[in-house]
Amino acid sequence: MVVAMDQRSNANGDERFDPSAQPPFKIGDIRAAIPKHCWVKSPLRSMSYVARDIFTVVALAVAAVYFDSWFFWPLYWAAQGTLFWAIFVLGHDCGHGSFSDISLLNTAVGHILHSFILVPYHGWRISHRTHHQNHGHVENDESWVPLPEKLYKNLSHSTRMLGYTVPLPMLAYPLYLWYRSPGKEGSHYNPYSSLFAPSERKLIATSTTCWSIMLATLVYLSFLVGPVTVLKVYGVPYIIFVMWLDAVTYLHHHGHDDKLPWYRGKEWSYLRGGLTTIDRDYGIFNNIHHDIGTHVIHHLFPQIPHYHLVDATKSAKHVLGRYYREPKTSGAIPIHLVESLVASIKKDHYVSDTGDIVFYETDPDLYVYASDKSKIN
Repeated sequence: MVVAMDQRSNANGDERFDPSAQPPFKIGDIRAAIPKHCWVKSPLRSMSYVARDIFTVVALAVAAVYFDSWFFWPLYWAAQGTLFWAIFVLGHDCGHGSFSDISLLNTAVGHILHSFILVPYHGWRISHRTHHQNHGHVENDESWVPLPEKLYKNLSHSTRMLGYTVPLPMLAYPLYLWYRSPGKEGSHYNPYSSLFAPSERKLIATSTTCWSIMLATLVYLSFLVGPVTVLKVYGVPYIIFVMWLDAVTYLHHHGHDDKLPWYRGKEWSYLRGGLTTIDRDYGIFNNIHHDIGTHVIHHLFPQIPHYHLVDATKSAKHVLGRYYREPKTSGAIPIHLVESLVASIKKDHYVSDTGDIVFYETDPDLYVYASDKSKIN
């Protein structure tokens, strides 16, 4: 069995691991280490998670309306927003086909779950497929892609501040669905977007129609029960869900204590790109949001159901060696990840325009300019 032991020596003779070095194993070695049961998909088990989450969402909403207390509402918003995020993860599994081997079931459940939280299922599914197929590639990746230096420096200072000041980046997802990221064009709602092949246009139109029906339902409910009620029951949890989604997806590709590489050209491979992803421990939320923090193996083998990811990771770690970064153990609430998130956003700004192996660099003037301006005012 191949085990990762790639190291470098620094000037003091200490062994130092180079995460950008070619791994001494192949993806087939990782696959061979994963037990057979981890590849088995159970539609019944997957649907049980859907039933659990939908029941909890409905129960929380009924309780919030019943108590209608400003003591209870903040607790409801936090809990319901987290459940919306859990529902997204189940729809995400449908998109990968890890929910079941039944394509019609995956499509039906995916549309119901994602439309409920205003995500266009096929539009997201196809762009997310692009993300997995190109993970770790500077130009071709789709999610939280680093900006090349020239593109970054062509942005206005106010745009940079909006993009690199917490919590604003954690509210970016709805804008991403409409406009994608800086430097990329297209919309997840437009069947004629460059994101999609001509053969996928009917799928996009179907998902956008489902999304529109959900939006129309919310508008109708606003007239029926009042916009404030809809905002309290649905709107605020939706914002919490967006923050969960942006924070988690960011942390799976950024914020490790050691700088991790991004690739271009011949240096990129599916394996090397996948090995730049990061596992995270979310404490009590691990089970609630379906072990999405077990992310490295998920990125390499997205067809593995979420309920087998922990076992698969345990079995594969001896192959990955130091290419697998053990997540910091969390307390009940993953407060430590807030620190990682903020620190990364403050320093991971752009990558070099040249080079096939690059690392994030920091704009030293980004916050200095804002600080000086505030002093003048």
